Amino acid sequence: MQSIRKFISGQPRWRKIAAALLVVVILFFVFGRGKHTAAGITFTAKRGKLEINVLQGGSIEALESQAVKCEVRGYQGVKILKIVEEGYLVSEEDVKTNKVLVQLDSSEIEKQITTEDINYESNLASLTDAKQAYEIQVNQNLSDLNAAIQKARFARMDFDKAMGAETTKTIIIRLGLPEELLETNVAVRVASEVEDNKKLALGGGAAKGTEAAETEVKKVAIKKEDATEKAVTGEKKESQAPDPVEEAEAIIKLVNSDPSLMQPKSIAIDFTKYAKEEALGDGEMKQKIRKNEDDLQVAQKEMSQAKTQLEGTQRLFGKGFVTKTELEGDEFKYENCRLKVQTADTARNLFIKYEFPKTCEEALSKYVEAVRELDRTRKGAISKLAQAEAKLRSAEGRYKLELHQRSDLLGQMGKCTIKAQKPGLVVYGGGNMNAYYYGGEEQVREGALVREQQPIITIPDMTKMAVKVRIHETYIKKIKKGQKARITVEAFPDKKLMGEISKVAVLPDSQNMWMNPDMKVYLTTITISEVQDWIKPGMSSKVEILISSLDDVVSVPLQAVITEGTKQFCYVAKGSRQERREVEVGDFNDEFIEIKKGIAEGEKVCLRSPEGSGDKEKKAEEPAVDKKSAPAATTEKKKA
Repeated sequence: MQSIRKFISGQPRWRKIAAALLVVVILFFVFGRGKHTAAGITFTAKRGKLEINVLQGGSIEALESQAVKCEVRGYQGVKILKIVEEGYLVSEEDVKTNKVLVQLDSSEIEKQITTEDINYESNLASLTDAKQAYEIQVNQNLSDLNAAIQKARFARMDFDKAMGAETTKTIIIRLGLPEELLETNVAVRVASEVEDNKKLALGGGAAKGTEAAETEVKKVAIKKEDATEKAVTGEKKESQAPDPVEEAEAIIKLVNSDPSLMQPKSIAIDFTKYAKEEALGDGEMKQKIRKNEDDLQVAQKEMSQAKTQLEGTQRLFGKGFVTKTELEGDEFKYENCRLKVQTADTARNLFIKYEFPKTCEEALSKYVEAVRELDRTRKGAISKLAQAEAKLRSAEGRYKLELHQRSDLLGQMGKCTIKAQKPGLVVYGGGNMNAYYYGGEEQVREGALVREQQPIITIPDMTKMAVKVRIHETYIKKIKKGQKARITVEAFPDKKLMGEISKVAVLPDSQNMWMNPDMKVYLTTITISEVQDWIKPGMSSKVEILISSLDDVVSVPLQAVITEGTKQFCYVAKGSRQERREVEVGDFNDEFIEIKKGIAEGEKVCLRSPEGSGDKEKKAEEPAVDKKSAPAATTEKKKA
C-alpha cells in the first residue's frame, strides 16, 4: 500500500485528476446497472393515488375593467401631454377630487372653437335679424288683412244701406256668390272669427316657449324667445309672448279657407227693375224713391187744388164777382203747380233711370272690389310670409348647425382631460399584455399619438381576478365549467391559490390560429377565489386544472407507453433483456398514465424503446381517437 501511495504521490496533478474522473465513470456504470438496461433508463411501476389534471400556463387578468379610450376625433390623432405612471393606484380620494389621469393636447380644438365663436355670433345676429323681419312681416300682414276686411265690411254696409239687406241678398244670389255673402255682417263675422282663431292659435293658457338655446353654451340673453330656441331645448315656459308664426298661420288659414272671400265672376245686372218701393228693402234708394213719389203726389194735389180754384175764379170772373187781378193770380198759381208736377215727375224719372242704377251698381262694385282686394291681400300675405319664413328657417338651420358644432367642439375639448372615475390600478393600453400594435399605433406614453377609440389606460377591478389559459384540443373535452384549479404565480412560487373555471370558449382562439393554423387551442378563464393584494394583472402563472382523482391504481410515465394502431405496448426490463408487452391503459395526466392490465406493481418499464426496435417512429404516428391514444396525443401537445 505504501508503494502505491508513493506511486500516486509521484504522479503529476493532471494525471491524478484524470484518474479520479475515470474512477467516477467506472463506478457510475458499475453501480448504475440496477436502474439501467441495455435499452436505457427504466421506471418502477407504482401503485397509489393518481390525480388527473391539466397543467397549462397563462397570465393573470381582471375580470372587470374600466377601459378609458380616446374619444377625441381626428384621423391624425392627438398627443398625450401628461399621463399618470403605470401601476399608480387610484384611490377613493382621487375619485372625489377628480384627479387628472390623462391630459391630451387640445390646442387644435381651441383654435377651432375660436373660429366657431366668430361664426356663431354671425349666425346668431342673422337669426335675430331674420326673426325680427319675420315678425315685422307677420304684423304687416295682420294690418293689411284687417284693413282689407274692414274695407269689405264697410263696402257691404254701404251696399245694404243703399238697397236694403233683403234686396242685396237677392242680387248676390243672382250673381252666383256663396251664401255666406248674403249675410249683412259677413265682414264683421270674418274679422271676429279671425280674432277668435288668433286667440285659439295662441293657446289660451301657457304658451309654448323655451329658454334661449345659446345660454347653454354662452350667456347670451335674447329678450324674446322664438321657435328656434324652442326647437333646440324643447322646454316650456309660462307667461310667454305669443308666437308670431302661429298667429300668422292661424289667420291666413282662416282667411284662405273662408268661402266668404271668393271673388264674383261678374257684376252685370239691371237695377232698374228694382226701382220700385216694394222691390227694395229699407235703404237709401227706397227712401229716395219714396220721397220722389211723395213730392210728385204733393205737386199733383197742389196742381189739382190750383186747377179747381182757377175754375171757380173763372166762373166768378164771368159773373163779375172777382177782379181780373184775382183771376190772373189763380192762373199763375195753377201754372206754378203744373210746373212743379212736371219737375217732380222728371226728377223721379231721372232718379229711376240714372241715379238709382248708378248708385246701386257703384255700391255693389265697391263691395265686390273690396272682396277682390281682400283676396289679393291674402295671397300677397301668404307669399310674403312664405319668403320671410324661408329666410327664417334658413337662418335657423345655420344657427343650429353652428350651435351643434360649437357644442361638439366644447365637448371634444372636455374629453381631452380624463379624470379618475373609479379606484383601481392604472394599466397602460387595453390591459392585454399580449396585444400587438397595428397601423402604426404607438405604445401609450407621454408624447405619443393616440387615435379615436384607442385604449389609453385600463383600470382593472383588483377584487375580481382571473387567469386565462389556452387549452389544447386534446384536453378540451375534459374541461368543464365549475371545475377546481390550483394556481401558482411564478413571482410567488411558494404561494398557492385556488380557482374555478368560469368560462370555456366554444370556438378555437382566432389569434392563435392566425399564428399557428395547425394547432387549435381554446381560451379558458379560471376565476381566482381569493383576493390578495400582491396579485397584479399580467403576472405569469401556472394553472393545474383538477379533472379527477384515481385511488389505488398502477401508473407509469407517459413515455413508457407506445401506441401502434389501436393498441398500446410497454417494454418491461427482465434482467439484461426487454420484454415487449401489450397493456390496457386508463386515464392520464401530463406525466403519468393508468395501467389497468399488463403490468404489475414493482415491474420496471423502459422509458424509451430499445435500439433498432422501430418503435420510436411508431410512437410519433397519429394516435387513435379513443382514450387509449392519450400518450401519443400528449406527446403531440408538448411538441406544439
